[in-house]
Amino acid sequence: MQVARLGSVKAAAEELALSSPALSRRVQAMERFVGRSLFERRHQAMLLNSDGELLLARLAPALDSLAEAIEMTTGEAELLRLRLAVLPLFASQRLMQRLPELRGLHPELHIDIDTAAHGLSRLGEGVDAAIVLAREVEPSLYSRRLDRNKVVAIGARRLLDGRNPLRAPDDLRRMTIFLHRDMPETFNSWREALRRPDLEPAAVDHFDSGHLMLDAAAQGLGVAFMLDSHLHDANDARLVELFDDVDVDSQYSYWFACRRSALSRRPVRIFHDWLFEAIARD
Repeated sequence: MQVARLGSVKAAAEELALSSPALSRRVQAMERFVGRSLFERRHQAMLLNSDGELLLARLAPALDSLAEAIEMTTGEAELLRLRLAVLPLFASQRLMQRLPELRGLHPELHIDIDTAAHGLSRLGEGVDAAIVLAREVEPSLYSRRLDRNKVVAIGARRLLDGRNPLRAPDDLRRMTIFLHRDMPETFNSWREALRRPDLEPAAVDHFDSGHLMLDAAAQGLGVAFMLDSHLHDANDARLVELFDDVDVDSQYSYWFACRRSALSRRPVRIFHDWLFEAIARD
């Protein structure tokens, strides 16, 4: 399981306090025993193939039951730890307020929260699972979409009043718009849905922080093109959806992602199952 989780004999051997040759022999012995190859071998990496994924999925429940039986026998529940990469805006708007429920259900589970960029590229290297904003996730990873959203133009409520109110998309020609670096195509998809590829704002400012992007919009500094969930979950009376008669599906969604082998680990599976149950209730 360690080789499957870490994707490397060397890394797994270090974690298990074995030599790499000794662990390689154990892997080969298992493959001979089941009569088929379980791993796809690459330069300095070993990834489960389809047969390996199937075997691990079948073994995981039994291994979990064994671990639970040992915990009950010793009377000491093992501390479980999940290293989760998550975008700061998602964490503050949709995750943190739900974590007390998770702690009540699974007090043994502890979560290290990592808000640094490039969560997907760090899976298996300091990160067990990630919640990312993307069009799609590469098929070599396990991924599941958390929601679907609309692209909306978010601005200060006061932009609707005054001497030069924003009334129609053409009024954006005199405005600065804000784009998030993780969603660079939001405005393009919005104006294409309007069949207005010629529509150009006065300027485009880029952000890598959703919080700051919403705050800048609330201050009247420009119009943020984000997801409708960002506006709804902000609960900021200063903000409003501009041009609310425009209905545009977003190319971007929040996704839960991890290495396929990581789902065999209890911390990842507990968090995954709880997260989607909580979202389904909403």
